[in-house]
Amino acid sequence: MIDRIIILLLLVLLLPQLYFDRRKWRRRGVLVRVLSWLPTLAMMVATVVLALERDFTTPDQAAENTYLLVLGLYFIPKAVYVLCSIVGRIVKKLNHSRYNWGNLVGMVLGLIIVYVMLYGSFIGVRRLNVNHVEITLEKLPRAYDGYKLVLFSDAHVGSFTGWRKKLLQRDIDSINAQKADAIVFAGDLQNLRPTELYPVQDMLRQLKAPDGVFSVLGNHDYSDYIKDDPAICAANEREMQSRQRQFGWTLLMNEWKSINRGQRKEGRLVFAGMENYSMKDSTQRADLKLTLAGIDPADCVILLQHDPSAWQQLILPEANVPLTLSGHTHGGQLSFFGLRATRVKGGEEDYGLYHEGHHQLYVTCGIGGLIPFRFGVSPEIAVITLKSDKH
Repeated sequence: MIDRIIILLLLVLLLPQLYFDRRKWRRRGVLVRVLSWLPTLAMMVATVVLALERDFTTPDQAAENTYLLVLGLYFIPKAVYVLCSIVGRIVKKLNHSRYNWGNLVGMVLGLIIVYVMLYGSFIGVRRLNVNHVEITLEKLPRAYDGYKLVLFSDAHVGSFTGWRKKLLQRDIDSINAQKADAIVFAGDLQNLRPTELYPVQDMLRQLKAPDGVFSVLGNHDYSDYIKDDPAICAANEREMQSRQRQFGWTLLMNEWKSINRGQRKEGRLVFAGMENYSMKDSTQRADLKLTLAGIDPADCVILLQHDPSAWQQLILPEANVPLTLSGHTHGGQLSFFGLRATRVKGGEEDYGLYHEGHHQLYVTCGIGGLIPFRFGVSPEIAVITLKSDKH
């Protein structure tokens, strides 16, 4: 992850320090100038070390989280202050004013960044939103009217370390407390490797529902973010699948399973699960036709697909699926006045309930993330009650 933006990070570290050295510390003596450079040099070394990690992120989450926290609490605010100060100097010269207001603006913005980092890292991640949603489905048989399911996604259990481990137990207890008919997990159980599951596997086994726990794989549940031997990657993927089944979950790999209630002629409720869809993946794993093969037209299908982009790109054009459940986006993990980071990137369906004719999509922001940070987008479990329009 760090290696993808290493040049930008090094510039963010180096250029503000050069500015401060020239504008603030030049007349303070050699010792003061040397001491002022030490944090920047140490951070630059840490940046290079993390960038040399062969995988997408380091297995030592504590080290990377500490790096990102220091970056956000000191170096990013420092860079913002310098940028505002430079702009303020330009405005000062153009207006022939006596004061550089950019310094004040930079200081205020820097304090806001510090607040966001502290809140998002230590308070925002502790919150949990139990979101109750009622969805009416045209094809839902009357026998399933009022059917309750709990959707959660993007656990990224490798990030639930230290004091955060208790948060995962709280989330699991909250899911079970809903007394739902079924529990569905929309992918991304790990960050990199299935070994992350070992410390929390007893917790994951606790998830229970009368009709079962249904799951699909997310992009992080494969080996796309590690650079191991292909045989090791394949073994990791097999272990991820077997672990979920050992938890008692029904892992759906381009397949489906029906829930039978009432008379068969009225149709069934079907949970179908498609492997992760990715427009960037040359070897597409998602197979919609295979996933839905053999389903009776009278059945009401709830399709699990980790990546919500599949809804517009694949599901709507090719299938008559009343409800799709997804995760993947984390709701951006950062939101200001409803403006989420994922919307800025151009995501059309990034969080919440969406409609397209008789088709609906619910995207949950998940309970975790590779980076344990939440501001304005609390971790969520969605309690979905299905309603039939056949009265």
